[in-house]
Amino acid sequence: MISVFTRRGGRFIEEAAAALSVSAMAAAIGGGGPQVSASASECCSTPQALQQQKIDISRRRRGIEGGRRRCLSSIASTSTTETKEMSGGGEQEWYDKYRRSLYGGLTHKALLLDAVGTLVLPSQPAAQIYRNIGLKYGVCYSEDEILSRYRWAYQQPWPNTRLRFMDDARPFWQFVVQNATGCSDSRYFEELYEYYTTDQAWHICDPEAGKVFEALRRAGIKLAVVSNFDTRLRPLLQALKCEHWFDALAVSAEVEAEKPNPTIFWKACEFLGVEPEDAVHVGDDRRNDIWGARDAGCDAWLWGADVHSFKEVAQRIGVVV
Repeated sequence: MISVFTRRGGRFIEEAAAALSVSAMAAAIGGGGPQVSASASECCSTPQALQQQKIDISRRRRGIEGGRRRCLSSIASTSTTETKEMSGGGEQEWYDKYRRSLYGGLTHKALLLDAVGTLVLPSQPAAQIYRNIGLKYGVCYSEDEILSRYRWAYQQPWPNTRLRFMDDARPFWQFVVQNATGCSDSRYFEELYEYYTTDQAWHICDPEAGKVFEALRRAGIKLAVVSNFDTRLRPLLQALKCEHWFDALAVSAEVEAEKPNPTIFWKACEFLGVEPEDAVHVGDDRRNDIWGARDAGCDAWLWGADVHSFKEVAQRIGVVV
């Protein structure tokens, strides 16, 4: 039996790893994203090397699923008194209670938030705006057609030599707009592009957001936005009068990494001065937000499924609003 030690909020937790191969270990402590596989060349024969590899895998996969498993596996070694204090509820409640025992009543030290779809929402459907503004420029597609073509264009592979959201991301958005509407008139693109820079185009999705974030910050929780967005995000949040809610912004156009790349989450944690395992990310996209955050070592909650309001987010962290 080889014992693996991982740092968790100032405490060391011993995790038994009996007779597990490296690939089996990856599956056992893996996070929510793709499982880590180990080739024959990556496997090590010495106990020291095997132990280090297990630690490396643990550090790469410290998301909520991995955390649950570590929590449940460690319960066997807790005292009867501790077990009684943490008893009650399902697996998720066990995990949340376990984290609160590490962080003084809170489950996390930092909250990371996705922007579009979680923090802010378009005031009107994009296809409707594309059509309404485009009528005077000769756009004749229906809203359904624009939406279908928009989705196709947005999901097309972008050249590997550059990110979609580089600087103001005009090349990317020109590609999307032209393919969605069939209109290549630069005046149309500029009017549409500028519209989405204003507070008229967006609204905060939860009216209690400001109140909740103020309570979280009073409790010592650090907040950051983590978004695949261009350089318009900062002025947009200023226009919506919500930039002051956050301690940091990790914008893909600025950090040169896009979700689900874990780098953008690591940057957000670096800006906040916390470790990835101390943070939980909330977003509405399973691939970009959930898998990406877990691959970075953060916990992750899916907006609209795991949590439905910022008040619920705060309560789950352990802050009463």
